[in-house]
Amino acid sequence: MTQVTALIDANNFYASCEQSLDPALLGKPVVVLSNNDGCIVARSAEARALGIAMGTPYFKEKRHLEQHNVVIRSSNYALYADMSQRLMSLLESQVEDLEIYSIDEAFARLSRPSDGNLRPWAQRLRSLARRNLGLPIAIGLGASKGQAKLANRLAKVIPAHAGFFDLGLCPDPDRWLETISIEDVWGIGRKLALWCRMRGVVNARELRDMPSGSLRAKAGVVGVRLQRELQGHACLPLDLDPSPKQETCVSRSFSHPITSLEELREAVATYVVRAAEKLRKQHQRTAALTIYTRTSPFIPAFYSRAASTSLDLPSNDTRVLLEAALPLVERIFQPNRPLAKAGVLMQHLQGIAQLQQHLWVPCTEQEQQRRERLMATIDRLNHRYGRGTVQWAACGLDPSWAMRRERLGRAATTRLSDVPVVRA
Repeated sequence: MTQVTALIDANNFYASCEQSLDPALLGKPVVVLSNNDGCIVARSAEARALGIAMGTPYFKEKRHLEQHNVVIRSSNYALYADMSQRLMSLLESQVEDLEIYSIDEAFARLSRPSDGNLRPWAQRLRSLARRNLGLPIAIGLGASKGQAKLANRLAKVIPAHAGFFDLGLCPDPDRWLETISIEDVWGIGRKLALWCRMRGVVNARELRDMPSGSLRAKAGVVGVRLQRELQGHACLPLDLDPSPKQETCVSRSFSHPITSLEELREAVATYVVRAAEKLRKQHQRTAALTIYTRTSPFIPAFYSRAASTSLDLPSNDTRVLLEAALPLVERIFQPNRPLAKAGVLMQHLQGIAQLQQHLWVPCTEQEQQRRERLMATIDRLNHRYGRGTVQWAACGLDPSWAMRRERLGRAATTRLSDVPVVRA
């Protein structure tokens, strides 16, 4: 049977997650704000119809949003990550192979049935996602990743397609490819799009049919590969076994500038704790770490500084990483500097399957296993009852510098206290 590539993604993912947990928002314009309620990073279909632009600073759009009764939500990353995991688990059960491409989209491989029609499968999958998760999804099918990307866009922007488009069974694909501007083709950046337009290539069909030599001279083998993808040649296989991460970073902007050493210490400790959780989830240890801080780039006398250290024994133990990171804080702190952001970078990562012991760092196997069980217990408690249920004292209690999220919605899938209670 013929193999086909699908691109499946959730429509307006952040906004759809908010609507999924609060059905009263369905049919209403909804926008989601970035860190510290800074900019608009997600919009529901109703908000898009009002002309609300992506990336607009909230303070500039505030009056417009109020005039149209737009519902505003702060970013709820715990909710979005959990809903993403649930969506990917659902997709994995319905396809042969799955490559998770981002938080809200995935490439899949499946076989066409004897009649070649995959619409019943797509309708069933869309119904499952809506019924089980409350998320609307769009599905695009093609012979390659590039074609699947185009088909997915056509499935979303044309209401008559009802969230599904199969470019492989389309009787006249050229007609549809001509409706997709060159800027909207997957892999075409702003500079390459301008270069194409200067040569009269303005849509996906013209990019597919343009001379390969010209494209190779400008974009190299990457450009030619993209063109062949549009022609239906599967040049980009599904990445079913992603490479281990080389670095892990946790950074946040503060809700207001901080000027004290104690506040910076609490912030760095908080980010180290989060980074250690990520390492354990990734089944990795770090052999080095860097902490950094900076002021706002929009004020005079910009200040930025970083400090690094290496670990004698690679670790993902929160206590070990805190002991390594906190002494570095004094090296990056400078009095009377209004610090706007800080972060921690875990480097030289390695898997947990093997651990090279160090002659000067005595660590018995029993002690190592005891610490691993302790970290696993803390992670389970925080996962079940909500992040911060078990917290490290170095992170402080209710810090004033924490990210501003004044319009935070519920997180009923990850926080027990947010689960709705029905009384009858």
